[in-house]
Amino acid sequence: MSSRAFVSLIGAGPGDPGLLTLKGKEALERADVVLFDYLANPELLKYCPQASTVYVGKKGFSEYISQEQITALVVRTALENGGQRVVRLKGGDVYVFGRGGEEAEACYEAGIPFEIVPGISSAIAAPAYAGIPVTHRSVARSFAVLTGNVKEGDAHYERLSSVDTLVLLMGVKNLNVISSELIAAGRAPETPAATIQWGTTPQQRTVTGTLATIAAEVERAGLEAPAVTVVGEVVNLRERLRWFDRDHTGALAGKNVAVTRTRDGGSGLSELLRARGANVLEVPLIRFEPPSDESAVVSALQHRGALDWLLLSSNQAVASLFGALDAAGLDARLLGGLKIAAVGPSTARSLQERGLRADFVPSTPGARHLGAELPATAGMRTLHLTSQLAEAELQAALEARGVLYERVEGYRTVPAEPELNELERLKGSDVVTLASGSAARHLAALAGTDFTVAVMGPQTEGAARELGFRSVVVASTPSLEALVQAAELAVGGA
Repeated sequence: MSSRAFVSLIGAGPGDPGLLTLKGKEALERADVVLFDYLANPELLKYCPQASTVYVGKKGFSEYISQEQITALVVRTALENGGQRVVRLKGGDVYVFGRGGEEAEACYEAGIPFEIVPGISSAIAAPAYAGIPVTHRSVARSFAVLTGNVKEGDAHYERLSSVDTLVLLMGVKNLNVISSELIAAGRAPETPAATIQWGTTPQQRTVTGTLATIAAEVERAGLEAPAVTVVGEVVNLRERLRWFDRDHTGALAGKNVAVTRTRDGGSGLSELLRARGANVLEVPLIRFEPPSDESAVVSALQHRGALDWLLLSSNQAVASLFGALDAAGLDARLLGGLKIAAVGPSTARSLQERGLRADFVPSTPGARHLGAELPATAGMRTLHLTSQLAEAELQAALEARGVLYERVEGYRTVPAEPELNELERLKGSDVVTLASGSAARHLAALAGTDFTVAVMGPQTEGAARELGFRSVVVASTPSLEALVQAAELAVGGA
């Protein structure tokens, strides 16, 4: 067996991606393969763009794949290709009713080194996000976590008579039976109770009642798994300590918003949307690859002759420019004497972060406006650093003014196929954000145009309308905050 084989059993936490531990994030960043289940937030996969990902399902007893098959897959995958680093990403905590002990035992028996990265259990996180502390010095000094799965055998509720707070996991379908058995075991029928569905996520819903009524309240509200039920006097503290679901009352609260991005990139937009209560899915639609000729950019600049302007129409163009210079052992001094134009404020900021100021930014972002407003006269030469999919608007606008246009491929834009589960969730989105015409085209090719989309910039708007998306809402300015506002308008008008 290769010494490279290693398994990390990681608790992904209860749903809020911000509750993943730092150690869990580090293990994902080193993984070759990630096996993730139904309760592990798919957004966490952004930390492992280098890894192959495998969805192993599991939702109660309607299993996509059995536990025995998952355990065997963990071992087999770790041993493949001369040994691999495998992450098993599990909702909640690895060992709190997570079957992680069985998977760890299988690694031990196969001689595969492994580690356990504990996660925050929904048993404490879901009540906390609902404003219910499982202990409180004046109310509850003890708590117990129970499985609500009646197939696991007799729960011996009578042994828990001295425990102040009971937390039930996986018990929604059996809540009526469990409540009756707890009352029969001596728990008072009027004991306060609460059930929290999808705790710690924007979809969180909470109902309260008593031990005698909670099952009926849950059924009336239509709550289903995954859910946590809390029984005890601490439930009465909810109205005083409620915070998470009280804040999420805006237009995006509980709405599913898909943020399109590159395969290897994150998105500050996601954090802004989550702050408004949105349930965010980050979907990689495109990825960037090196150009067909990796020396073309530097060669064009070294032999630029009477070149007047370098045109940069995306953040990726800026990154590619400096990547090409660095690869050739050069730096920004090669650009001396050359004027640089940026297509909009975002691209200008990318330049400034690298120590250069754009000589020109059009009043309205977009290739068409750059071509119309660039302070160049007939006969001047421009070089556009772009991808192989550059749109013709910029070239047409410049040539109509007699300005000479050349293009150099600085990078390639290619589709990034989302995972199957990502595609399924994408189709259930209330609104999809698009920041480029390429993203609009890839979305249409991948999943059609029956989407409400919030877009940034006239170029993206034009592409989205030409493709025929169901509804298109445009950000008022080229900023992430404005794109969030566009998403709110899109949801409000849906």
